Amino acid sequence: MRATVLLYNPVSTSPGKQRLPMSLLALAAMIAEDYDVEIIDGNLIADPAAHIVERARATRARLLGVTVMPGPQLRQAVPVCRQVKAALPDLAIVWGGYFPSNHAEVVIASACVDYVIVGQGETAFRKLVDVLHSGGALDDVPSLVHQRGDTVLVNPRAPFAPLNNLPRYPYDRVHMPDYLGKSYLGQRVGAHHTSWGCPFACNFCAVVPLAKQRWLAESADRVIAVTRFLKERYGVDGMEYHDMDFFVSERRSEAIAEGLIGQEIRWWGLGRVDTLMTYRDATFAKLAKSGVKMIFMGAESGSDETLKLMNKGGSSGTSQTLAIVERMKHYGIVPELSFVLGNPPDPVADIEQTITFIRKVKAINPATELILYLYTPTPQEGSLLLDEAVKLGFRFPQTLEEWAGAAWAEKSLRRNPGTPWSKDPVRRKIRDFETVINAFYPTVTDVRLHGTMRRLLQALSGWRYRLAFYSRPYELKLLQRMVQYRRPETMGF
Repeated sequence: MRATVLLYNPVSTSPGKQRLPMSLLALAAMIAEDYDVEIIDGNLIADPAAHIVERARATRARLLGVTVMPGPQLRQAVPVCRQVKAALPDLAIVWGGYFPSNHAEVVIASACVDYVIVGQGETAFRKLVDVLHSGGALDDVPSLVHQRGDTVLVNPRAPFAPLNNLPRYPYDRVHMPDYLGKSYLGQRVGAHHTSWGCPFACNFCAVVPLAKQRWLAESADRVIAVTRFLKERYGVDGMEYHDMDFFVSERRSEAIAEGLIGQEIRWWGLGRVDTLMTYRDATFAKLAKSGVKMIFMGAESGSDETLKLMNKGGSSGTSQTLAIVERMKHYGIVPELSFVLGNPPDPVADIEQTITFIRKVKAINPATELILYLYTPTPQEGSLLLDEAVKLGFRFPQTLEEWAGAAWAEKSLRRNPGTPWSKDPVRRKIRDFETVINAFYPTVTDVRLHGTMRRLLQALSGWRYRLAFYSRPYELKLLQRMVQYRRPETMGF
């Protein structure tokens, strides 16, 4: 009888929308030939702790793997793992993913987690599974953080594994119809990671310590093959490519676009403004023809000085953002821009400057989607923004329980960071502006908004937008609440 390994995906940030647990599928692919694997999705199960305990007892599983992002995932994962450990103290629990990679020592200090794997986790997880089931030394497991007595041991990182050398996702391990939702992109929208990591070093981004500025990409042929498989097997007509940066290589992007032309798949990916501005017109034409409908980019700020502090955007700064939204308008591709507002040392001035800049963006390309966040520090050594935040009184939580509290769950979503400089007037100024501009330019991603409601939102918000009067837009907030207005930064497409 083969040993069973349980994998648990905590609840996501989008209630009512299940996202394919690709990180767990990647782990399952590494061990599926030699172990039985069960994936337990907290988005689909009312009581994941009870379900994990029941399945562990039924299968005699010895290991539970958990992938954890900050925010709602972390907030569910902590009490669930605490309950599981109390019921089954001999079940080893290992965490991996974005949050434990950046806060490994806080996680390992908790009584409910036995091991942490940092960084790219596939090969390290495979080694840990073998050691726990067949014997061997924990010191030989790369990228592992564990305890020996009161001592925390951090093993050397595993060499980076090229994605083409890793097995493909075993989609049969999940019920795929649960993960093919309807959105702006199509009726049955799938998801895939075509690369891992990012070669850049933005000062506000927690991916930098995670990936060490490495970018590992699947070949264009493999991306095309996976996408066609999802279309043929599951009827996918839209794709979200959730890479940290999809568009690093123009040659690869062009090859993928060529392979998707004629597939009738609308798709979305994430890139950088400065990188995409170097693309040739011929490449943009192929991207548009291949079905790309929206590209997410971190514009981040309307201030060139702030962009320099962020180590973002090269020497051209905000001028490149204005250029890219105009260029994408020509090709019928919607730019989706994220902005981080309220940056230290002068958050109020930063907000004013970025709001003025956003109005310039909308004047050039009204279709531009906006994702507005409040600045929240990330654990990156040498970050000038983090240094300024610490001077203003910021500190990270010291325990896993504090991280999982309600206050820090909101901070992790960067909607209400609760930092010393983001008090109510600062936060309210951003949210009021967001309410007005979202009414005057309703999102294209909310497919439920019909023409009449869009016109009503624009009519009621028009005077406010024209006069730049954003304060207390209660009538717009009420109307948006009545129509259950969806925002991609909180609910996805």
